[in-house]
Parts: sequence; C-alpha cells; structure tokens
Amino acid sequence: MHVAFLVPGPLETISGGYGYDRRMLAGLRAAGHSVDIIALGGRHPAADEAARAAARQAWKNLPPGTLPIIDGLGLPAFDGVDLSRALGIIHHPTALETGLDEPTRATRKATERRLMSALSRVIVSSAPTGEQLAQDFGVDPTRIRVVEPGTDAAPRCPGSGLDCCHLLAIGTLVPRKGHDLLLRALARLFDLDWRLTIVGSAAADPVHAHGLAALAEELGIATRVRFAGEVVDAALEALWQSADIFALATHWEGYGMAIAEALKRGLPVAITGGGAAGALVPSEAGVVCPPGDLEQLSKALRRVIFSRDLRAYLAENAWQTGQALPTWDDQARAFAAALA
Repeated sequence: MHVAFLVPGPLETISGGYGYDRRMLAGLRAAGHSVDIIALGGRHPAADEAARAAARQAWKNLPPGTLPIIDGLGLPAFDGVDLSRALGIIHHPTALETGLDEPTRATRKATERRLMSALSRVIVSSAPTGEQLAQDFGVDPTRIRVVEPGTDAAPRCPGSGLDCCHLLAIGTLVPRKGHDLLLRALARLFDLDWRLTIVGSAAADPVHAHGLAALAEELGIATRVRFAGEVVDAALEALWQSADIFALATHWEGYGMAIAEALKRGLPVAITGGGAAGALVPSEAGVVCPPGDLEQLSKALRRVIFSRDLRAYLAENAWQTGQALPTWDDQARAFAAALA
C-alpha cells in the first residue's frame, strides 16, 4: 500500500495528537507499506489562501493508486476538493475548541461537517469522538473506524516523597485544556502544601499562555506554579517520576493521551471528563469532575492532595488500569486494518 499523509506543518515538530500520527505511520512503514508525509503550508485550521493553494497542489501531485490520509487540522484547506477517495484522521473537531466566538464556531462546524461527510472513511481515537461525529457532524457511522492510541512501557511513578504534593499537568497552553480552571481550583487550597508543574507549548496561543502566567500572579500562587514549556524524553520522564498527582481540567479530549500515560505509570489522576477523557479513568484510579465545574474540581483536588492514603489507593488502581492499556504495536496493526 502507498499512503500519502497530508498534515499542516512538519509532522516532526508538532506535538499533541500528532504523536498519534507519527506512531501510526511508523507502524505502517514497519509493516512494509510505503508512506509519504506531505507538509502543507499556510494557516490551519482557519485555512488561508496559502493553505488552500498548498492543499490543491499536493492533491494534484498525488501519484495514481495512492491512499490520501488527511489530518483533521488540515482538512478545511481541502474545501472544494473531491475527497471521496481520501481518509481522515480526526483527533477532535476544531469547531469544539474552547474560546471560539459563535460565528467562528458555526463556520468551522459547517465546513467540517461538509468535508468529513465527504471522506471515504474517518479514523477517530475514541468511541465518544466517533459518536459525536455521527451525531453532530453528519458522518455515516459505517464509515467511522475507532483506533485508540497505544502506550509504551513505562516505569511506575514512586511520587515525590516530599511533604509538598507535586501535581503535574501536561497539555498545550490553549483554552480547551482548562489550565486556567485548574489554577483557580488550586488557588482555593491555600491551606494545603502543593506545587504545580504545567508542561505544554505556548506557541499555538501565546496570548492565552501569557494570560495563564498573569492569572497565577493575580491568584497569588505564582511561586507554586512552574510553566515548564515543551518538555520531552528524559526530562519529561523525570517530571513524571517526581509527580504525586496528574491533573488536567480539560474541556474536551478526543482521547486523552496524557491521561493514559499517567495511568500507565500508576499515577493518580484528578481531571475533568470533557469528551473522551472521563471514559479512560475508573473511579478507583482517580477523580473525574464535570467539565468547567470549578467547585467540584477544587473539592476533589483537596481530598487527593490532603490524603496520602487516598493517593496510594488510587495509585495502585491506576497502575493496574495502565497495564491493561493497548501498546502502540497493537494499535498500529489496528490502524493498518482500518485502512483496508
């Protein structure tokens, strides 16, 4: 099989859901398939003329017999192209991003609804995302394939071993990740000993990222909060290993790869269950609050930060849950099967 993967920007430099794309494409190559990665220029997902021109040219240059796979972030650039032979990877519809004004949201939804329904097949990273595409974006359920992300083997987190509870949040600094809600929830816990490290790139929304730092100052917790930026490899693993709780106040997740990574390492989680995030976490492995619910999130964090015994109970169950998660090799095979 010859596959052309069309992605907005160099795949190697994009974090978040593109880790899924990289691993699946690596799995295809390992299985003997030919894969070309075509980086589209221009602005995405609010496609400008440069993005649309790049998409049209890339489509025109596809060799006969190639299976085009389009990442959902780049899909709007293909408006006006016959996509009946293309497959899409949808991590989450961009119309569901937090912080959009209603006209922008309506325009994005109309565009994504039109283009997603035109694709021959759509691969999503969770069943809840697939259900949302069928219900709200007009995608024929028979064209939807669910292939969840995999996980790598990882050492169990021993925790910080300190009296001060170390919370770790991982997610790009955009409104959808809810870092502002997490800061507000923790600011209420002034009587508890905690610190928070937020890992995530500010490049996607520098204004929002700056606002988060300003919010920490305003709430009087700046000395307890570290914005670590984008961290990878051994430095990221060191943060995992020193954490006592994984926390994320996300408004919507197509799957929740960082949450799965926390469970894989036996780290208790305290999250909001936006999108598919809540489905990952059994009640014995963490606390899941309604999206946007500041009161419930703050109360849940208080319980978990305060009680070492509760954290130990949740950690054991998180470890057991994480060991049952599929591997990337498993999911790469499932991805290849979904293309057939």
